[in-house]
Amino acid sequence: MMRRTFLPGLVSALTPPALAEDADVGQGTLNLSASLGSGPALAAGLRWRVFKAAPDADGMHRLIVESALPRPNLTLPSGDYVVHVALGLASAEKSVTIGAEALNLKLALAAGALRIHCTAGEKPVEPNDISLAIYVPERNNATAKLVYAKARAGDIIGVPEGNYHIASTYLDSVGIGSLGQKGAIPTNSISAGDVNVATGKIVDVTLRHRVAKLTIKLVNAPGGGALANSTFTVLTPGGDIVRELAGAFPSLVLAEGEYVVVARHNAKTYQATFTVQSGMDRDVEVLAKGATN
Repeated sequence: MMRRTFLPGLVSALTPPALAEDADVGQGTLNLSASLGSGPALAAGLRWRVFKAAPDADGMHRLIVESALPRPNLTLPSGDYVVHVALGLASAEKSVTIGAEALNLKLALAAGALRIHCTAGEKPVEPNDISLAIYVPERNNATAKLVYAKARAGDIIGVPEGNYHIASTYLDSVGIGSLGQKGAIPTNSISAGDVNVATGKIVDVTLRHRVAKLTIKLVNAPGGGALANSTFTVLTPGGDIVRELAGAFPSLVLAEGEYVVVARHNAKTYQATFTVQSGMDRDVEVLAKGATN
């Protein structure tokens, strides 16, 4: 059986010069759509690529055009092509011949799909505040094989029929004072679940995070002003470091649970314990008393 080799990264779009090269052979229209199994046409999440059917001298099939539209209408020089469509991990392809008459092509993906929703408590979480990973589990190992790390909450993600483990990590995108970290910072809130996906079905999955936003202060007395030039280390009761922060009142997002915070100021160290309750944003005060050196 002959094996095709495609080069999907060579050309990002069909350019006018490329069309001009084949203007003398006529043109035709290719109308594309795709579905999961025999279901309705998909409205988002697709990536289309059209390749020349005949390989170039190097054996590669030249990419002619690509599109992220769900139902693109493409004008192409008459000839033979291979149409490829991808939805997440699922894909399909078909050989076509473009002539003078418009060609309508609907590709059926032999797959199902996941649509993942994430909440903080009962409130939806913005997609940019979540990092999603999809795994194929094996016996006694839910995260045995990472198969997709670019998933976004709310997107339709095509996957072959089977069992999957989904892990959602809440990102702290508004934290202030984190040491050595920039941008969205992974928190210790991870929500996970297992799901079975059947061909032709879109499975909706909701993962709930139980988190709160805390502002930490070192104060001389309850309700007092925050002391500047302070640093803080947030730990689990077992002593594992969760985050390191600096400033008068740094903030962070934490999963529900119990924590220890160690504050340092003017070569002295102070400590306090606190509890995080889901949805209860608040200040955590560390009293500058009972210092240790």
